[in-house]
Amino acid sequence: MSSADTTTAQHVLVVNAGSSSLKYQVLDPATGTAIATGLIERVGAEGGRLTHTTVGTDHERDLDVPDHGAAMAAMTDAFAEHGPDLAEANLVAVGHRVVQGGARFGGSVVIDDEVESIIEDLATLAPLHNPPNLEGIRAARATFTEIPHVAVFDTAFHLTMPEQAATYALDREVAERHRIRRYGAHGTSHQYVSRVAAQHLGIPAEQANLIVLHLGNGASATAVQNGRSVDTSMGLTPLEGLVMGTRTGDIDPAVVFHLARTAGMSIDEIDTLMNRRSGMLGLTGHSDMRDVAEAMDAGDEHARLGMEVYTYRLRKYIGAYTAVLGRVDAVVFTAGIGENSAPVRAGALTGLEHLGIELDPGANERRRSGPDPVRISTDSSPVAVLVVPTNEEAEIAREAVAVTGAKAGPQPG
Repeated sequence: MSSADTTTAQHVLVVNAGSSSLKYQVLDPATGTAIATGLIERVGAEGGRLTHTTVGTDHERDLDVPDHGAAMAAMTDAFAEHGPDLAEANLVAVGHRVVQGGARFGGSVVIDDEVESIIEDLATLAPLHNPPNLEGIRAARATFTEIPHVAVFDTAFHLTMPEQAATYALDREVAERHRIRRYGAHGTSHQYVSRVAAQHLGIPAEQANLIVLHLGNGASATAVQNGRSVDTSMGLTPLEGLVMGTRTGDIDPAVVFHLARTAGMSIDEIDTLMNRRSGMLGLTGHSDMRDVAEAMDAGDEHARLGMEVYTYRLRKYIGAYTAVLGRVDAVVFTAGIGENSAPVRAGALTGLEHLGIELDPGANERRRSGPDPVRISTDSSPVAVLVVPTNEEAEIAREAVAVTGAKAGPQPG
């Protein structure tokens, strides 16, 4: 945490409301520096817990949070008790993460009642995410009434995909009626990371060609051409694409029919299988890549195969996106696994020297910390390989100020 002067710098409150949690940060959008962060867990369940962090100090307490309105009240109480004082923090906007913006939102927007209604309508495309996102928005708008609220959509960055990349070869009328197309996800992270990578390379963002690999429990790859997303691995939902912690990624859709017919599984059971019981968890028994690596070191063959499946899928996407882009300035790793797993990075790039990708093994293995990008390719590698820590909250804050043209103004009562 920074002890920035909250009386002069502008700040944005960033809210990320999940189905059972509320995460928040107060950031300086100019620097991305957070002066406070917090997490409220088990919203809507027993045993709620709040962790509020300021200037490196954690303040924790148990509490009952029956809904997101109660979570928002607990958050404001934490600010009042532990600081910083929101009345003096020069809040100019509240930025909200929203997972699904459909084809309606190609960028961030100031939230009004109509925008709320559209987010609610799009919940059919993201039933696990948009409803809690919307609950957080409504609770925050009721609390912070005198400053603008901005929705920043995970899908917006990918609406620049050309039609041939976004369109499934499905009956056109069915697809149009049910809004079936490829939307992608993690767009806020991909947007932030691609801009920071371009800066690090000394290339204007609008001229950079990058393959960005956001590898966390959820994982996605994006081909960025001249600063714009032209293809991404996730599709209608976050199930498509790379192997993930608990999700299959790409799989023959006829597996659904096969399981229904031969195993007697219901649609809900297959949904749970593919989204929650597969991926690395299904292959190895572990959803955390650190546990997979430990199991590999101990000689576990399931872990070895799981890692090979994971990195093989990455290599396929890197190769495919190299073909899409033609010229690649850098392959960029980000998010928890991308930033911290040297074996995954090495496995993903093994054998790609013919594409001009030459990993520096020593640089790849070196432990790193801090927010700065790091090059892990050889100096002579035609394609750079970078590790760029993501900061979705900073990107949301930046978007909130850009959309509103926010200036310091009256604070919410």
